Amino acid sequence: MIKILAFLVLLSSLLFSAVNINRANTAQLQTLNGIGPAKAQEIIKYRKSHGGFKTVDELVKVKGIGPKTVMRLKTQVSIR
Repeated sequence: MIKILAFLVLLSSLLFSAVNINRANTAQLQTLNGIGPAKAQEIIKYRKSHGGFKTVDELVKVKGIGPKTVMRLKTQVSIR
């Protein structure tokens, strides 16, 4: 029983952990709500050319991502 509980705690932490937009690859970025292959590539492109994101709000500067998308993603992403 304890092993099952430990497994469920580990699984929930993996499922609900934020995606680090400064380190995530395209596959990881595509797990985010509303981010497909093209937007994932744009995030990586922006990150490489600007030395990473300093805030989550900076996502609005990525081609194809607007303020509504950033608001939706705030609980799903991190910069650390």
